[in-house]
Amino acid sequence: MTRNTRILMSIIYWAFVVYLFVPLVLMILMGFKDSKFIGFPIKSWTLDWYVGVFRDTEVISVFIYSTTIAIASTAISLTVGTWISVLLAGRSFFGRTVILGLTILPAVIPGIISAISFRIFARLLGVETGMFAIIWAHAVHNVPFVALVVMARLATLPASHTEAAMDLGADRFVSFFRITLPYLKPALIGAGVFCMLLSFDDFVRSFFLGGYEPTLPVLIFSKLRSGMSPEINAIATVVLIMTAVLGIWAERSMRRMGKGT
Repeated sequence: MTRNTRILMSIIYWAFVVYLFVPLVLMILMGFKDSKFIGFPIKSWTLDWYVGVFRDTEVISVFIYSTTIAIASTAISLTVGTWISVLLAGRSFFGRTVILGLTILPAVIPGIISAISFRIFARLLGVETGMFAIIWAHAVHNVPFVALVVMARLATLPASHTEAAMDLGADRFVSFFRITLPYLKPALIGAGVFCMLLSFDDFVRSFFLGGYEPTLPVLIFSKLRSGMSPEINAIATVVLIMTAVLGIWAERSMRRMGKGT
């Protein structure tokens, strides 16, 4: 690689960094503005908006509600996605392509189409809008991501590991829980964190299937309808920090487990 190429690549890299992070920095800064409206210049600074986030019972209640939905839908996604991956990985049978296509389908359907379909289907089944309907929709949407990640991890599992376990008397059930499942831990952590963030951030399906109690994205949307306020920036910043902490923890856990294998 020539010197000019390295310089060009550096310029492209830093331009991408600026493009990606400057909006986030501006969002964080606006949360400290001592005014009811966002915008420059910032003449005075305050922490009142951040203090208000932790004192606002509505925001805390909605945050807990959204987190509960994210955890429940992620647990379902991990369970279903893992078993589908075990069924499909390393096997060739009639209908495998159809099962794989149906598994991935929810991930490629546009969000608005998916939300409308879930709403119609829920109505046909007599499922009321609310927490259960949102969990169901989020879980179905997240299963493809779990399946793809776990299948990729299963592809690197040496067949000799499970064969040795079975030679020692373990059946397929015991071999899965003693050999395969521990080997899948890094993939399950990564897929689980990704699914939680997808669920927590999902607006369209939550909007169409939500009842009277909104999720956090729906609450922010309702607040935006009355105008941009530093309160929204404060809420978004708190969520951003929690997301970053969760992502760093997941990355370090996956790296530590990867070194152990």
